[in-house]
Amino acid sequence: MAELNPVAKQIDNVSPAPIRLLLSDGSSGVFKMQNTEFLQAEFQAEGHRIDDESAYRFITSDDGEEILAGRRSDSTDEWTLVGEVLQAEAVDEDSVDHTSESDAESDTDAKSTTEETEEITLDPENVNEVNIED
Repeated sequence: MAELNPVAKQIDNVSPAPIRLLLSDGSSGVFKMQNTEFLQAEFQAEGHRIDDESAYRFITSDDGEEILAGRRSDSTDEWTLVGEVLQAEAVDEDSVDHTSESDAESDTDAKSTTEETEEITLDPENVNEVNIED
């Protein structure tokens, strides 16, 4: 099996927490991913830039050596290649400015749903069995 792209692994490991991405066009920004996944060695993710709210998609190149970033245009709904993701690093969530109302609402919802959580452990021998501890 081919090796996983190290930038893709970093994005996947940090998500859903905010992550700073440095792009080949010289720009950088803090992104929040809605989903990330590997399909064997191929990576794909979708998210938005914190200060932009435009949709971004990230995929591996055909040879798996690069992670390419595309941005959806707000006016035409078309995707434009932004460039290659050169670097990915975790960002302290407290230092990120969450200015959109939807983020504030989801933070409130998350707090209310996590007040009474149960610890869930998976049996590594059989991932279909779940043990719930109070």
